[in-house]
Amino acid sequence: MTEDRTAETIGMTEGHELDGKVALVTGGARNIGRAIARSLAAGGAKVMVHANTSGAMAEETVAMIEAAGGTAALCLADLTNEAAVANLVDTTVGHFGRLDILVNNAGVRAETAFEEMTFDEWRWVLSVILDGAFLTTRAAVPHMLEAGAGTIVNLGGMTGHTGTRERAHVVTAKAGIAALTKALALEFAGRGITANCLVPNLIDTVRGLPGAPPRPAGRNQPPPVGRLGRPEEVAAMVRMLCGPEGRYITGQSIHLNGGGYMP
Repeated sequence: MTEDRTAETIGMTEGHELDGKVALVTGGARNIGRAIARSLAAGGAKVMVHANTSGAMAEETVAMIEAAGGTAALCLADLTNEAAVANLVDTTVGHFGRLDILVNNAGVRAETAFEEMTFDEWRWVLSVILDGAFLTTRAAVPHMLEAGAGTIVNLGGMTGHTGTRERAHVVTAKAGIAALTKALALEFAGRGITANCLVPNLIDTVRGLPGAPPRPAGRNQPPPVGRLGRPEEVAAMVRMLCGPEGRYITGQSIHLNGGGYMP
């Protein structure tokens, strides 16, 4: 069967459903984060692109958005540092005047056998994925409440539901993201803020930084649909959740996995 939409067009059609909105996308330098930032900008949102150490790639994301006629800016921050996260949100609001959408996409890829895993490595992974989402959300929520509405989208992972070997820290953090999403959804449902968790399976991304080892053999097999997912497909779902069509959806873990996991 021939697909009628290319990866470059999925979720990138220009629209106006997010006009007047401001989005903060953590981990927006490349891959899924870049696709999300570009998709939200295509929908009319002004986007703050966050990165920690990948500043040059984040600048490329901003340049792509601006070349397409959108509005974006860049802010670097260590999401494990409470003061840095507070500055990230303050910079977003100071630059664009408000904050309506938060996408907690930043994460780390780490693989270590459990018996070899140090406590420092365990804490680092949980700090980036889970503590980072807590800190950014806590800083962002007051601005959403002031605006009268808001959208939080957290990026989880299928292994947080299925488990996997040699990634106990990542599995635990991603499972925690799904639980945090439910707590946020219940706490703020009556105050105009929705919270959902997107759970991708294997997505066709560039793994790691230059020189990083490839994904281990056996972990890159396509799901039943016969191919890997595309970052733009994840981004399209984020954009829908942030728009007017997504206001009745909250507290959900939405699986984007090509049939790889059917809860």
